[in-house]
Parts: sequence; structure tokens; C-alpha cells
Amino acid sequence: MADALSEASDLSGDDGQEVMTPAELIAKLEEAWLNEKFSPELLETRSEIVECVLEQLSHMEQNLQRVQKGDLKASVHRMEIDRIRYVLSSFLRSRLHKIEKYFPHVLKKEKARAEGDPSYLSPEEFAFAKEYLANTETYLKSVALRHMPPNLQAVDLAKSVPEPSLDSFVFLRVKERQENILVEPETDDQREYAVDMEEGSQHLMRYRTIAPLVASGAVQLI
Repeated sequence: MADALSEASDLSGDDGQEVMTPAELIAKLEEAWLNEKFSPELLETRSEIVECVLEQLSHMEQNLQRVQKGDLKASVHRMEIDRIRYVLSSFLRSRLHKIEKYFPHVLKKEKARAEGDPSYLSPEEFAFAKEYLANTETYLKSVALRHMPPNLQAVDLAKSVPEPSLDSFVFLRVKERQENILVEPETDDQREYAVDMEEGSQHLMRYRTIAPLVASGAVQLI
């Protein structure tokens, strides 16, 4: 709620130029949460948002301490803090679930990214993914592979673990008008055609088609 957020100071982005009000920051978190929740693949890390939200929650907790007990405002502020904590926790759980489910592909994609490209993993997530990979390999070797013939003791986890289904369909809302978006119809010849998407319109489309628009913030998954 705006009242619960208005007592905290505005927050600056890492580059020192972008300034967001607390309400705008929470809106950014909710957008990242929905995109991560409905995207079939792991999206780029939003560590800066997570860090700012944690700082914002700390400010809100401090403000709450100054409110007299029994004041209705305290209950309203507590409800808002709990709501924000739920969204943040759900966002982080969604990311961890995808890391565990697709860990070989997530690590491969992170290691293959060019210098300067957005990171898909925070340092903590990268360490978790590497540890999860090592533990999985150790478990497979100790439980099954060591009992098999030598020529069958090697396993390629990248081939054994399924990749994210980028051809799955997702609902989206258009934030910025888009023109000539190529769509692959469900036909035998797979002929491509282009569509225009008006701002505010909602669509059901194949994720692979609009993945770049999700990354750029032009569309919002819903």
C-alpha cells in the first residue's frame, strides 16, 4: 500500500542515475516475480532489485517500531510488509526451482554468455548451481554408476536433464506497442506471419517468439 511505502526514502539504482520511489521499486519486484513465475526458462538475475527491496523492508520495519501499539496504521503496515516478503520469497523460490530442474543448462548458458551481457545467476545462485551439480554427480556415481560396466559409468547430465520448453505458450500483456512480431502458426509448412501488438492488449503466444520482449521489458507475462 502506498501509505506503508511513503514513509521510506527514495532509492537510487546501482548506476547512481535511476531513482525509484519505494512504490516503483515494489512494482519492479512484482513484474520480475510474474515474469519468473510464468517463464519456462530462468530469466536474468535481478539482484539489484532484491537488494533494494531487502533494504526497503528494513526501513519499513524500523518505521513500524515507531508506531504505537494498537494503532490501525501498524496493522496496515504489517500486512504490507508480509505481502512484500511473500512476493520476494516466491520470486526467489521460483528461481531456485528452475536452477534445480535445469541446472546443467543453466550453468552452460551462464558460462557461455559474453562479457557485458546480463547475468542469469547471482553469485550466490551460481555457487548453489555448481554445488548442486557436484552433489548430483557424486550421488549418481556412489549409488548407480560405480555398479555399472566401465564403458557405462560416464553420464552427460546436459543430455540426461531436459531443457526448458521454450515452445510452451504463455499469456502476456503488452507494455509497449510492437510491430511485425513474427509468429509461427500450428501448420505443417510452418509459414511465418507478422502481427502488431497494441499497448495494453493481451495475448497467448509461444514463449520462444516473445522471449526477447520479456527480457527488454516490452511485455509482461501474466
